[in-house]
Amino acid sequence: MSISLINRLEKIKSKGFKIPIQDNDTDVYSQSFSTIDFAKIKVGAKTLDDAVLRLGELKKINSNLADKTKVLTAINNGDIEQLREISDFFFKTSGIYSRLCKYMANLYRYDWMVTPFVNSESVKKEKVIEGFYKALTYLDNFEIKRFCGDVALKVLRFGCYYGYKVQQADRMVIQELPIKYCRSRFNVNNRPVVEFNMKFFDDYFKDTTQKMKVLGLFPEEFKKGYILYKQGKLKPDFQGDTSGWYLLDPKSAIKFNLNGEDYPAFVSVIPALIDLDMAQDLDRKKMQQKLLKIVIQKMPLDKNGDLIFDVDEARELHNNAVRMLGKAIGVDVLTTFADVDVADMADKNTTTSVDELEKVERTVYNEAGVSQMQFNTSGNLALEKSILNDEASMYNLVLQFESFLNSLLDPYNKSPKKLVYRAQILTTTIYNYKEMAKLYKEQTQLGYSKMLPQIALGQTQSSVLANAYFENDMLDLLHVFIPPLMSSTMNADALNNGEGGNGKTNQKPSSSKLPGEKGEAGRKEKADDEKSEKTIANRESMN
Repeated sequence: MSISLINRLEKIKSKGFKIPIQDNDTDVYSQSFSTIDFAKIKVGAKTLDDAVLRLGELKKINSNLADKTKVLTAINNGDIEQLREISDFFFKTSGIYSRLCKYMANLYRYDWMVTPFVNSESVKKEKVIEGFYKALTYLDNFEIKRFCGDVALKVLRFGCYYGYKVQQADRMVIQELPIKYCRSRFNVNNRPVVEFNMKFFDDYFKDTTQKMKVLGLFPEEFKKGYILYKQGKLKPDFQGDTSGWYLLDPKSAIKFNLNGEDYPAFVSVIPALIDLDMAQDLDRKKMQQKLLKIVIQKMPLDKNGDLIFDVDEARELHNNAVRMLGKAIGVDVLTTFADVDVADMADKNTTTSVDELEKVERTVYNEAGVSQMQFNTSGNLALEKSILNDEASMYNLVLQFESFLNSLLDPYNKSPKKLVYRAQILTTTIYNYKEMAKLYKEQTQLGYSKMLPQIALGQTQSSVLANAYFENDMLDLLHVFIPPLMSSTMNADALNNGEGGNGKTNQKPSSSKLPGEKGEAGRKEKADDEKSEKTIANRESMN
């Protein structure tokens, strides 16, 4: 080793470096020095990040609810309470998950109608009509559409819905019960039997005065159950069960879930959402890396390979560069021993690559079983089959709503052998209601219901009848608004309007076209959203 290099290393030693030294006459050996104070070396306006990537913003917010391993463990173990917390967390933080639940909950329009079934000729017409209008008014006051939409969203978000019927003077009110303190283990008359744990009042209301006020807001049955709970009479029913469970009246307590399952319907989508969040975070870091530039400042060596500048001089040169570029965006400074160069970290590959995020995002919708095109349409693709599958997935809940509405009409069915009022929810959705209204209109030509087309368009049955009575009987609009006469409704004298009274008409058949007249024969052109992809492609090629 040269004397000059040894002297140079001794200088470096005095500055606190730890440098390995190798001599030709001996094996590799090293001299240990105290570490240098790196705080004296500037690194610019930015801070240095850890080299280990910690991807996923959702996991940083809540590591218990957004950790993929923990989510899969909860799904495998059937931990319903944990799954409900996870679903609620993603409903608040993930736009995809929230919109998926809202889409499925609001897919059906929950249009409904009431039909009287007269089973005896002894029933008077006036009695049927009177009961019919009372049933319509009762259900109108209940606001069925809003109730069904809200309950469907909570079923998809939390897995199930518990409530209790509270009868008022002119309507029914449903008091929602906390899911955590409710359970249902069996059915009676095809209706779920609900049990409520009276520990709820002690867990949530520590103050006695407040607790008694809250108990006063609940139906009388809850007060009886709480007294039995405080007396220690609500024992566990089986090994491992907890005390405090009180059986509610099956006619008053209600429960809704989807296909008999109490866990959130789309909880299996959440692991894919976590992957998407991590992929998006990684993509952002890759984009930042493409914008990064590093100014490499190399310190020169002499012809013998010795350092020209000592450590203090090199550090000062480095700090000068940092001060000059400290506020520059996407620029870092690296000082080494050689000439200056600029390295661009952007990807120079111009070949079109597959968007990896699209793969991950597509996986989310595949797990949900819902077409991605329904949320982010990029082409005129046929979604009818996918929408029909979505309708079928929610139809079980619609049938539960229909059964619940019929239970509300029980007070009006005092003589079921003679007269029964039954409610029905139509299969109209936000996608097919116009088509269903047209089908119902065609059925009226065969003598079927005249109210169904208007109900399918969103009107209630009572409003349809009220409008018809008001316009026809009170305003007499039948004689005020007269439709224009057409060839199918005009009489023979009106048709004989030709010159000279010869009975010949000057009208030309609608299908005939004279030279120079505008118009085209054939079927009317479809709207753009009804055209196939092939038709659109052919039109574009012609243009």
